[in-house]
Amino acid sequence: MSATWISAEEAQARLGVKLQTLYAYASRGLIVTRSDASDPRRSLYAAEDVARLALRKMRGRRASLALETLRFGEPVLSSALTHIAGGRLYYRGLDAAELARTAALEDVARLLWACDEDPFPRLAPHPVAVSGPESRGRAFALLAHRAANDPATSGRAERTLKREAASVLADLVDAICAAARSGPMHERLARSWRIEGQKVDVLRCALVLSADHELNASTFAARVAASTGAPLAASALAGLAALSGPLHGGMTMQINGFIAEVRRTSDPGAAAMKRLAQGLDVPGFGHPLYPDGDPRAKALRACFDYSEEMKAIARAGEAVTGSPPNLDFALVAVCRTLGLPNDAAFALFTVGRTVGWLAHALEQRASGGGVIRPRARYIGVPPPSPGSSKGE
Repeated sequence: MSATWISAEEAQARLGVKLQTLYAYASRGLIVTRSDASDPRRSLYAAEDVARLALRKMRGRRASLALETLRFGEPVLSSALTHIAGGRLYYRGLDAAELARTAALEDVARLLWACDEDPFPRLAPHPVAVSGPESRGRAFALLAHRAANDPATSGRAERTLKREAASVLADLVDAICAAARSGPMHERLARSWRIEGQKVDVLRCALVLSADHELNASTFAARVAASTGAPLAASALAGLAALSGPLHGGMTMQINGFIAEVRRTSDPGAAAMKRLAQGLDVPGFGHPLYPDGDPRAKALRACFDYSEEMKAIARAGEAVTGSPPNLDFALVAVCRTLGLPNDAAFALFTVGRTVGWLAHALEQRASGGGVIRPRARYIGVPPPSPGSSKGE
């Protein structure tokens, strides 16, 4: 087959480059050229080489776009659940901070799961199937147990799956409480932590504000699991695994560590400055999606008066970093003020966010989008070329 030759102008247009760049490609042997028979002063360019180089450039742009997308970049999938805009957080178009004034976690679950009927009534408490000294370990054990025993989501009715989602959430709360209980989720946790009166309401508010946050790391993990048809509990388990990392929900433990540093010096500002001098961040302040402040933290602070110690740490951290407290800090501040166990903030985050993980799992299944399977850009040792041998 004879080669196809194109003009410099057409080659430039296909590659999207200047004439000097086209000349550079030709001089490096990336594009074969020949003289134009009708005008020896002009060169023609091999169309096949131009197409190959254009494909390489496109792949490079796509790889760069994919990399940026994975770092607070462009959206990678469609969702009708949660929207972040103008410094506010919305669940299906409703302001999450406004919902947190009165809604319970079950209300948000019904909203995010798009329930036509309530999946929570008549859920019989199950005997707690797991044990252990820490709530985090019991949460992992419960979801792992259910992931191994619950049926896959494929071929099952939405109504059935939504009732299963409700039972997963209820079982998880019982595992965290280490006891089978009844009633709203925030009241179950309150009884476990021996919280009474008006203080119970702050747990309700915290759970609602933690319910979902668009496509964060743990939610993406949950959606990937859901795309395979795995049980709902497996999607929640994938989310919990990602949440446990120190750069996600595990940030609450870093904040507890910072509070311990403050207590050793009795000077929160000095403790924050010391971390910065050591090249460390001050945990619990700022969020890339909320340059003017995390609305979830503001809403939680508005419904509950922190202790004087936590107020002082919040002021000092913001003064040193220039960024206001985020949800992680607010959860820890609430739990510290209430005198709850050190892992209580993570437990609140887990229970609230499970509603979101399950919502995304249900949405992913309903989308019929198939398995989420991005490609990797290989940068390792190149394989041997065809026909080569080690002896050569």
